[in-house]
Amino acid sequence: MSFFRTYWNSPVGPKTTHFWGPMANWGFVAAALADLEKPPEMVSGNMTSVMCVYSALCMRFAWMVRPRNYLLLGCHMSNETVQLFQLSRWARGQGYLQQKEDKTPITPSP
Repeated sequence: MSFFRTYWNSPVGPKTTHFWGPMANWGFVAAALADLEKPPEMVSGNMTSVMCVYSALCMRFAWMVRPRNYLLLGCHMSNETVQLFQLSRWARGQGYLQQKEDKTPITPSP
């Protein structure tokens, strides 16, 4: 019970924005996971890129702020992972990540 009371009254506990901010940000992760079922043509490359930059900046903030906010860090690490996967789906759908065919003729060796 003392652990719960200590956490409840801590600077990153449920009575602070250091708790509720990351909890709200888990919605970004949930939305990106829900979008995995959609075709890559429906993924916005611009918005996904912005979300990647946003999560990278927030990860740095979560690491540098005192006290460290591990809940926010974990949330944005998860979001960065899912958004990068979405960005790769978009890039493949647009043809940016296709392997180039080698068109050099094969000559038989003597």
